[in-house]
Amino acid sequence: MPAGRQTVERRQLGLMLRRFRDRAGKTQQQAAQAIGRNTARISQVETAKGSFSPEELNALLGFYEVNATERQTVLDLGVQARKRQRGHIYTDQLPLAFERLADLQADAKSIGFYEAGVVPGLAQSADYVRAVIESGDGVWWESSEDEVGKRVAFRLEQQRRVLEAGDPKDVSFVLAEAAVDQPVGSISVLRGQILHLLQLGERPNVMVQVLPNNVRNNPLLGGGLITLDFGGAAPQIAFVSVIYGSGIYHDQEEDTGPMFRAFERVQDLALDVEQTRNLLIDKLKELGQ
Repeated sequence: MPAGRQTVERRQLGLMLRRFRDRAGKTQQQAAQAIGRNTARISQVETAKGSFSPEELNALLGFYEVNATERQTVLDLGVQARKRQRGHIYTDQLPLAFERLADLQADAKSIGFYEAGVVPGLAQSADYVRAVIESGDGVWWESSEDEVGKRVAFRLEQQRRVLEAGDPKDVSFVLAEAAVDQPVGSISVLRGQILHLLQLGERPNVMVQVLPNNVRNNPLLGGGLITLDFGGAAPQIAFVSVIYGSGIYHDQEEDTGPMFRAFERVQDLALDVEQTRNLLIDKLKELGQ
């Protein structure tokens, strides 16, 4: 892989290392001294423009006091980052893949979300978040209230990282009408979720649109897509979600170009902001609000 090329794996690795450094309360200068490198090298790796040897990575993780499970994940990711072949898609199959997707979202300047049957995670109300996660309890993991609590807390924290960022991000949500017709948990939860969407739509940097059930020529029919744009600081990334397991990342322009165009198409096909607001208000009336 050419030196300095910013792949998904390198970006994930750099963002993880930056998160661990912040968690440990260390500066880039302290990290550099700990492994005998200069500060510029730490910055290069954290911004996905360089890499460490396995020995340097191990030493750095020790300095950050990273636990054994996280350490192994980072080391495995480091191996993948060094061997990635140009033109290949990337499927994140390492533990806690959702944390690395969250890092990418927090680093992006603008994000687009399209979902067909569920409200996108960053647009979910707290009650909707819990209902969605509880529906997977005992299915995708062994039944555990502790696990449910951790996942709920993580998603709410991720919403804060993205929607309350000091440097506001442009966030666009397009959801199929079926998502606001589908009860999740209870009708009460659905009503609260629709109210939450109306409130989100009032934010100046957030756009909420609904794609009507009867729309034709939807290029993303039946799928889910997240587009990540880093404002020119790194190549665009498109993430295709799946029901179970890890999603698929695309970072090659020949792939991301069509996927960003597909998202723009569903934005064009969807109701505009005012029409969406009116539809959501009508949905509330139908639910007895």
